[in-house]
Amino acid sequence: MPLPFDIVDRPDERVVRQLAAAALYENLFGRFDLTHRDTRSFEWYIDGRAWRARGRLGAFGRPRLEPGTVAWRGDRDWRQASIDDVVAALPGAEHDRIRLGRELAQTEALMRWNKQHLPHRDRRQLAFSELDAAIDEGHPYHPCFKSRTGFSEADHRAYGPEAGNTFQLVWLAVARDLLHLSLPEREDLFWERQIGAQWRQLLRARAAALGLDERNFGLMPIHPWQWRNLVEDRLKPLIQSGRVYELGPAGDPYRASQSVRSLSNARDPRASGIKLAMNIVNTSTRRTIEPHSVGTAPVLSHWLGEAVSRDPLFGDRYRLDILREHAGAIVDRDGPLGGQIAAIWRESVESKLAEGEAAAPFNALMAVETDGRPFIEPWLLRYGIKQWIERFIAVAVLPVWRLLVVHGIATEAHGQNMVLVHRDGWPERLILRDFHDSLEYVPGFLANPSLAPDFETLNPEYRSAQPNQYYWMQRPEDLRDLFVDCLFVFNLSEISHLLQSFYGLNEGAFWYRVTQRLLADAAEHRLEARVARLGFGTREISTESLLARKLGLNGPDFQHKVPNALAGLSRMAREHA
Repeated sequence: MPLPFDIVDRPDERVVRQLAAAALYENLFGRFDLTHRDTRSFEWYIDGRAWRARGRLGAFGRPRLEPGTVAWRGDRDWRQASIDDVVAALPGAEHDRIRLGRELAQTEALMRWNKQHLPHRDRRQLAFSELDAAIDEGHPYHPCFKSRTGFSEADHRAYGPEAGNTFQLVWLAVARDLLHLSLPEREDLFWERQIGAQWRQLLRARAAALGLDERNFGLMPIHPWQWRNLVEDRLKPLIQSGRVYELGPAGDPYRASQSVRSLSNARDPRASGIKLAMNIVNTSTRRTIEPHSVGTAPVLSHWLGEAVSRDPLFGDRYRLDILREHAGAIVDRDGPLGGQIAAIWRESVESKLAEGEAAAPFNALMAVETDGRPFIEPWLLRYGIKQWIERFIAVAVLPVWRLLVVHGIATEAHGQNMVLVHRDGWPERLILRDFHDSLEYVPGFLANPSLAPDFETLNPEYRSAQPNQYYWMQRPEDLRDLFVDCLFVFNLSEISHLLQSFYGLNEGAFWYRVTQRLLADAAEHRLEARVARLGFGTREISTESLLARKLGLNGPDFQHKVPNALAGLSRMAREHA
């Protein structure tokens, strides 16, 4: 399904538009003034060639380009730009641009397959796990939003979330010295709870038929695509040496979520989901799992859960829940296969819903349905646009804000990691998920340092780690950057863009309301000094340079400065400096 103003039959056009917009935003075509919101045209020159596009500047200076307007001037005429045209104009090493071009071509090809093969349906009526799989728009900013390197068309059909197919996991017997488990209970009880007694007995029988003793070998699930990817290559030496055995498929069927590697239980959506390592690249990241994070995940979830449960306001006024990552397992954690065969089990959204509640991931709220109208339009018409937005800001922003400003913990709250719980479209509360590699804090800014994990005892890697390398940051401003980057720049700005595009609600008015709610909340709870330490009122903030990272540009931090839509908080910063 599309995002606002996508040309449904032209996935190549969307790729070109997002690629050009990202390059403009990250100053890869030269320095641009991102502060003039009434801009209707963009012009730039690369190697003597003139380029242009039409559009406007949205919140946080995001270029919002009009479809079909990215063009370059040939000898006489203007020509609409292709993917290859824009890639050739980008800076960076040739091999990085070639790799980028391949991922963009794959993105276009998979989008085209979706258009040709997926049924037209109203996603507004889907239950959460089905909806989470059906959100096929991909990242609204990153141009490689569906690259999935290594996926064939058959893989896309079998394991891509859009097709909605289900599949069993492949199970391995792994030598104990290769296996690291972080489980909430005894191993045998955990496996029976996760896969059921009958499947557990079947796997035992398969292992016994191979002459394997449970004292020497443990169980490990692997995604069937990842098994095929590894079996004849990196995993082969361990198989040949008798330290890894295939036990075959077993257990309940699973369905891929929009993140591809995170799976929900298709038989019982209330059961735990599982995140599995996959050796594909989507957007900026190879979707394996950082080895250090597998055993740390349950500890982080416990810490975050304690912080939320001890604050009574998260139970009523700022209603917040989390999906705990309660178990982890990894093969060859410290060896060459580290991160290639790993699993993290997580509570499901459905297990958190009460009677009459429904849920939607936040990136569904920025989407457009097959009727050409926004996903959220029935809700806006039912309750009134202004009333719904006021409630939405309270439910979506204030709990994440409180977690940061009051407790000193920042999470990667982008559209995929946030879930809106609603009753007939009226926002009720917020669920956050996916913390194992995206939670940050500053030790001196924590409200309750005694709750924080003792990281040095969790993994040897942490003992000599520097600030900003894992979870602990150097400055409160680093937490602000993560908060603004994920929650605002690449998340709620998409919703404010949709509201302006379809209903004429000025983006500036939306962000003025956000700023006023934050000011009022800080004043009510006397948080002004904490807010000032975070530096919310600066004229510019740093945001992640996702395309530059793809091209190996912009140095180690991969950030650039953008105008701050929350600059209205500057008065508070001055008064408490």
